[in-house]
Amino acid sequence: MLMSHVILILLPALLWATQTTAAPQRPVNTYSIVAYDPVAGQIGVAAQSHWFCVGCTVTWAEAGVGAVATQSFIDPSYGALGLDIMRAGRDAPDALRGLLTADDHREIRQIGMIDAHGQSAAWTGDDNIQAAGHVVGATDTASGADLPDRGVFAAGEIYAVQANLMDSESVWPGMARAFEDSKGDLAERMLAALEVAQLAGGDSRGRQSAALIVVGDTPTSKSTAGRVFDLRVDDNPRPLSELRR
Repeated sequence: MLMSHVILILLPALLWATQTTAAPQRPVNTYSIVAYDPVAGQIGVAAQSHWFCVGCTVTWAEAGVGAVATQSFIDPSYGALGLDIMRAGRDAPDALRGLLTADDHREIRQIGMIDAHGQSAAWTGDDNIQAAGHVVGATDTASGADLPDRGVFAAGEIYAVQANLMDSESVWPGMARAFEDSKGDLAERMLAALEVAQLAGGDSRGRQSAALIVVGDTPTSKSTAGRVFDLRVDDNPRPLSELRR
């Protein structure tokens, strides 16, 4: 019995340490937000892209654990392993640093991550297609000095917004302001951030799909439980309007 408990405790760390680097794929260029509402006790992630079914691979969330948006040249293991590591007790900045350190292709990744305590982190690799960048809430510190190479890492609180292949560098700062200034529940505020990105130019190729997930910040017995919203528009010229509908 003791050995089984030890294995369960160490499993996320073993997955982290043995992560195999995914080969680069076609880029998922998009804009997204991960966020936390401490009053409502909710965690969320939302994204829009000119890409079929952005919700299939970009947006990840689990009640009582956190949320992840993984984009650009996407490695889906950032979603699954990111949640595993946060479930094991690491905060979002530590989880993201660990995943990036193990990834030989980190310079083509863009990631936003938030945990169930509202600690957020974001990464924009230097080889993302421009315009690309991110903003995190409360404190915006380039605290990835322990990471090699040329990308930009930030750790903060409450939210992280990130975007790449945008028409304008005003997209992600505008998303941050929209989230901070908007009223309503977490889903409404995340949608407001995406809508501002769209108005600011958004994805230079247009738009095709969107996704939004909101979960509670209390752990549940099943990883699929505790979902407040789990919405996807996989193929539509007006995906944000469809999400609202």
